[in-house]
Amino acid sequence: MKLSSQRIAILISVLVALIIAIYLGISPYLEFKQRVLALALTFSSCFLLVYFSYEALIFREINNIYAGLEKFKRKEFKQMSTKFLFRPDPLQRIKDEIYLLAERNQKEIEELKRLQAMRREFLADVSHELKTPIFAAQGFIHTLLDGAMDDERVRDKFLMKAAKSLDGLDTLVQDLITISQLEKGVMQMKKSRFDLNELGHEVVEQLEGKAHAKNISIHLLNAPDEVYRVIGDRGRIKQVLVNLIDNAIKYGSEDGNIWLSFQDGKKKTLVTVQDDGPGIPKEHQNRIFERFYRIDKSRTRDVSGGGSGLGLAISKHIVEAHKSAISVYSEVGQGTTLRFKLTHVKE
Repeated sequence: MKLSSQRIAILISVLVALIIAIYLGISPYLEFKQRVLALALTFSSCFLLVYFSYEALIFREINNIYAGLEKFKRKEFKQMSTKFLFRPDPLQRIKDEIYLLAERNQKEIEELKRLQAMRREFLADVSHELKTPIFAAQGFIHTLLDGAMDDERVRDKFLMKAAKSLDGLDTLVQDLITISQLEKGVMQMKKSRFDLNELGHEVVEQLEGKAHAKNISIHLLNAPDEVYRVIGDRGRIKQVLVNLIDNAIKYGSEDGNIWLSFQDGKKKTLVTVQDDGPGIPKEHQNRIFERFYRIDKSRTRDVSGGGSGLGLAISKHIVEAHKSAISVYSEVGQGTTLRFKLTHVKE
C-alpha cells in the first residue's frame, strides 16, 4: 500500500506516543539508573523511527522522480502522473511540476529542431534556386567570351538566353523579398473596392497564351456583365489569381481545363480555381504552400521560365492578410480545387 506523507506522519505520531506511554508506564517501577537508560532507549527509538521514516519518504519520492524522468526520456508520457492540483503533498507537487516542466521543454526542443530542419532545408533550396539561373547565365556569357561573339546569330541567341536566366533570378529575388515582408507583417495591403469579375477577365487574358501552349483552356464561368465588388488589394489579389492559375497550367494535364468562378455569399465572395489535372495526394496537400516545396522531388524547376517556387507561399500570405485562408480539395486523377473568400461590398 502506498502511504502518503499525512499517513506516515500519523503513524509516526502513534508509534512515538506508544513508546513514550510505555516509558511513562514503567518508569515509576524503575530505579534512577534504569530510568535514565529507559529514557535513552525511548529517545533513541523515537529518533530512529522518525529518521528512517523521513528518509524512506524522501528517498522513495526521489526515486519516483528519477523513475518518472526515465519514462520521460523514453517519451512514455501516458505513464507519468500530471494530476497535481490541490495536492497537499509538497514532494508530489514538486515531482509533477518537474514532469510538466520537462515535458514542456521537450516540446520546445522538438519545435526548435523542426524549425532548424526547416531553416536548413530553406537555405539549401535558396542556394539551389539561385545557382540555377546564375550558372545558366554564366555559361552563356562565357561561351560568348570564348569566341561565339563573332557569330551574330549565336550571339543574339545566347544573349537572349542569358537575359532570360537573369530575369528569372530577378523574379526569385523579388519573390524572396516579398515573402519576407509578408511573413514579418511589414507589407501593408492597399485595400480598395474593385470588381473581381473584371479582374478575373484580365487574368484570363494574361495567361491564355501560356495555357494555349499546353492546349489547356481557361474558362471564366461568370458572365462579363456580372459584378462582384469586394474590398482588398487589387494588385495583390491579381497576383494570387495569376499564381493559382499559373500553377494549374504548369502542373495540369495537356488538353485540360481550368475554371475560374466567383460566388457571393452573405458577407463574403467565394473565389474558386478548379482544374482537371492529375490531382494532389493527401499527404502533400498541407505542404504545397511551403516555400520551394515540390511534390515531385525529382523535377527540376525551370527558374528561367519565370517560376520562383514561391508563388503559392506568397498567395497564402496575401490571402491571410485579407483575413481569409486558401482551402485545398483534391483527389488523385480527379483534379484540384482551390478556394478563398474576400469581403464583398453591397451595392
